[in-house]
Amino acid sequence: MHLDAFNELSAAEAENLLRPCVDVDRWINELISARPFADRDELASYALSGITPFNPQELDAALAQHPRIGERAQGESKEADLSRGEQATLNLDGDATARLKAANQDYEQRFDRVFLIRAAGRSTEEILAECERRLANDDATELAEVATQLREIAVLRLKDLITN
Repeated sequence: MHLDAFNELSAAEAENLLRPCVDVDRWINELISARPFADRDELASYALSGITPFNPQELDAALAQHPRIGERAQGESKEADLSRGEQATLNLDGDATARLKAANQDYEQRFDRVFLIRAAGRSTEEILAECERRLANDDATELAEVATQLREIAVLRLKDLITN
């Protein structure tokens, strides 16, 4: 969709468009209220840093829409389609799949939530190294990292939806 068309959408139409980017009502509503945007870079910048950080409840709600890294998202929703595209470049041979499964289990046992990372542009080895590094984080540091990753994913999705 062209940015001009996005700027002109009704609030309900814009919400439907934005929800697959990240399922956080406040983020969606603030982005809608901040329109019009002059260009896609302004939109992306505001989406990434112009809205106050996600709180733990918003993170939990948004994470419910994300599959484990290395697992194919199920269903026909826009979120599932976007997730499959983001993880499409991962090398998921037998060894990598087993290692990702173990990393996911270690992370979930440590933090009681799904491991979230922006997969687009990263190799399987990079993702595994990041999971291992993040396992050493304290809860507050990891919560901030999850929020950053979630925002990066949301902005990538937003950029795929909106053109100049």
